[in-house]
Amino acid sequence: MRIRSLLLSATMLALVATPVAAQRQPSRDVTRPSDEPGDSDAMARGRPDTVSDPALAQASAVEDAQPKRGSVAVNGKVINYTATPGTLTIRNDEGEAIASMFYVAYVADRPKGAPERPITFSFNGGPGSSSMWLHMGSIGPVHIETLTPTAQPNPPFPIKSNPNTILDHSDVVFLDAIGTGLSRPIGKAKGADFFGVDQDIDAFARGIMRYLTINDRWNSPKFLFGESYGTLRSSGLVYALQQRGVQMNGVILLSSILNYGIRQPGYDQINVTYLPSYAATAWYHNRIANRPAALEPWLTEVREWARGPYATALQKGDDLPETERQAIAQQLSAYTGLSVKYILDSDLRVSLGRFRKELMRDQHRTVGRLDSRFIGMDVDSAGEEPEFDTTDTSISGPYITAQNKYLFGTLGYKTGLSYRPNFYSGIRGKWDQGHQAPGGGAKMALADTALDLSAAMRQNPNLKVLSMNGYYDFATPFFGAEYDLKHMQVDPSLRKNIGYTYYESGHMVYVDPAVHKQFTRDMGAFIDMASGR
Repeated sequence: MRIRSLLLSATMLALVATPVAAQRQPSRDVTRPSDEPGDSDAMARGRPDTVSDPALAQASAVEDAQPKRGSVAVNGKVINYTATPGTLTIRNDEGEAIASMFYVAYVADRPKGAPERPITFSFNGGPGSSSMWLHMGSIGPVHIETLTPTAQPNPPFPIKSNPNTILDHSDVVFLDAIGTGLSRPIGKAKGADFFGVDQDIDAFARGIMRYLTINDRWNSPKFLFGESYGTLRSSGLVYALQQRGVQMNGVILLSSILNYGIRQPGYDQINVTYLPSYAATAWYHNRIANRPAALEPWLTEVREWARGPYATALQKGDDLPETERQAIAQQLSAYTGLSVKYILDSDLRVSLGRFRKELMRDQHRTVGRLDSRFIGMDVDSAGEEPEFDTTDTSISGPYITAQNKYLFGTLGYKTGLSYRPNFYSGIRGKWDQGHQAPGGGAKMALADTALDLSAAMRQNPNLKVLSMNGYYDFATPFFGAEYDLKHMQVDPSLRKNIGYTYYESGHMVYVDPAVHKQFTRDMGAFIDMASGR
């Protein structure tokens, strides 16, 4: 894994074609919304994703905080902290309570007179996911240990102190989007009032500002940390917060998607975007001839070919000469491990679902979407696409168990609500995908919040951005993040403010114990740098 500073521009990797979800989408790569793990038929039917009793969905306008003391050892040093699960009351411009936003905050002890500590607001995406995945897996002081890349053993699961927390660098607040986790609309508000790109950004902006006020954190160095759709939210949110006077130090984007529109059917860019991830996956599963010893610098070669000869060939459409078509198919086969015939039959455009099914079809196996190192088994090998995402089904149970055991058991949080890992069933078909362009421009039919991030960087030239990417992530491929960020049209003087890190892992890079430590080291170093520490 390396940090590289690249030229920056537009948006970070686009979403699925029903562009409402980046992360958790079962087999199809362009038609179904979802973000974090669990967007499967099984989740929708059997998990706490739906609320059968409407009364259980009612939350209180009275803010709640139930602190508990804890400690964690990091790099040989014990950090004492206060863990506070609680709620923030979100009010509209008329002062009416419209939502109760649930959070869990971890605040390390600060000696009297010590400088303000940084604070990082963290959330997953979906849209429709709670913050459970980041909370239970990444940077907090407690996490669930998972094996990679394989199905997890049955309970009891190892829920342990997290030596890779970033509490030695920053306090952390995990926020649940309205309708997810324990966050609920209240008063006259309905869930649909928050189901949209701009509505969601507004709710998070109000929730963060409320937290800053009641906890006296306005003058702390401030960061946003979003995963998957959470990166699209972060890029719009940093601009929204700055417009309201909240100056941010940095934005951390893990597994990025900033531009919905780029994945619409009929556009060839998504095929170019997937290619380096296809190549990395074929390399990992030893499906290519003359396999290089390491991913890099080989993937740099793949990137250059993808944005050069391959992109040019696709742009020619029906005018592509047969000799060139055959040559492109031959090189695609060399990079992906798929047969030349299959590539030609796919018109040089192998969809994600087809690749996941075809790569290891001869072994009666499929590869994962969230992490292509995971291997699955379908009922037969004749299908068009995998039946499910084996990454999703491998980790959802342990994470849901850990969240409920830790929140209601260890922390002892008291509430009459059930924790929703996601609320995909409640928002599906209701999410407003449009977005008001920064500066009062026309409303976009499909959001591109890279424009907001670009505007935020121009208005605050000290704002820092870190893009963190997994090589084996098919939900938000790393080449898409690079493409989007390199098309933001920021001034050359600002490009040094963007850094990139890469990991031999998938969408949720932290589920791999081998990379978790480096992942949080990179984040901690970024926070220190952007805080002037």
